[in-house]
Amino acid sequence: MVFTALLAILTVSSAAVGLPATTQTGLSASMIEKMRSNMETIATHSWEIGTSLETILELNFPELSVLTGNLPPPHTLKSGEADYVIQKATEIVDDIKDPSGPLMDGDGAIGDPASVGTSVLLANWTRTDASETKFSVAASNQLSYLLNDAPRTTDGAISQRVEEPQLWADFVYMAPPFIAYYGALQGGDQGSSLLEEAYNQCKLYRQYLSDESGLWKHIVLGSWSDLHHWSTGNAWAAAGMLRVLETIDRSSFSSKMTSEKTQLTMWIDEILTSTWTYQRANGTLFNYIDEDDSFADTSGTALLAAVSYRMATRTGDLTHIPAADKAFKLIQDSLTEDGWLLNTVDPLTFDTPSSAGSHSPEGQAFTLLLHSAWSDYSAKYSK
Repeated sequence: MVFTALLAILTVSSAAVGLPATTQTGLSASMIEKMRSNMETIATHSWEIGTSLETILELNFPELSVLTGNLPPPHTLKSGEADYVIQKATEIVDDIKDPSGPLMDGDGAIGDPASVGTSVLLANWTRTDASETKFSVAASNQLSYLLNDAPRTTDGAISQRVEEPQLWADFVYMAPPFIAYYGALQGGDQGSSLLEEAYNQCKLYRQYLSDESGLWKHIVLGSWSDLHHWSTGNAWAAAGMLRVLETIDRSSFSSKMTSEKTQLTMWIDEILTSTWTYQRANGTLFNYIDEDDSFADTSGTALLAAVSYRMATRTGDLTHIPAADKAFKLIQDSLTEDGWLLNTVDPLTFDTPSSAGSHSPEGQAFTLLLHSAWSDYSAKYSK
């Protein structure tokens, strides 16, 4: 039964599903520019910067994104291509305080600094001075920190926190995609091992955080926990596994990792299927997805909708498109004229709404990721 259901996810065509391609329209060019500018202005923490850089690649330079480009990417960039991303990666590397440690201060989080790692690897891959080693050394040290220095559970799951083994759903978006990208560029036996490690981290985190509902708990183990089904946490997990899946698929090891790709596809759909069951009439998801006394959160709603469009583009299964369309409409209705997303969860507390006048850097990024995912999906199925 499970195998049959999974086959449907992997092989169904849009015609077979019989659903409309999309009823939604995208953001205007002016709105996109305002949102990107706002995002860049307020992204200050390591995970916010890493997410914003990945967003810029996906939105403006899809040929360099792991979701839509080739692996490896070209060694030479065109004039002006990804300038902001390369500049930011350079600033980060030049500002490293601990030469043998992570790329940035993670505020006690182990996985978060790795989110900028993909951009640092890209900067290294496309550097114009072949003798320049600062990017490769910095990325190698970040990888070593994750694999050799970070606390782990007894079965090998890398901790999200420095002070004790503790697993957060957020980690799946931060570290495994970096490990996978490093492996795809490295190649050879080491590259293959790194891709397997990225997959195994997703597998281990799912074993600890997913429950019978199909949703993921936010935080487990350690001295405290958050066992709620946080919408942004589920979004981080689904989007992180998607990045690992696409990196494997675009790597030279794709044909040897068919089983891993199948599992990742199933785990992502597991989250999406469970999530949209709780979508509200206006298209939103609550901060704690399945709790009626929680509050509406546009951040998690946006990223889960983005993953839904991406997976539909990848698999041809349009089951989640009506929910994604509904969510995208809600997100557009939640934007101000000057490019701010309203009604977000506070990303630092994760259990209260953003206060009046404050905005979420990740919410800005998720909205742009949503538009990009919708655009690629629409281009494929609206012909």
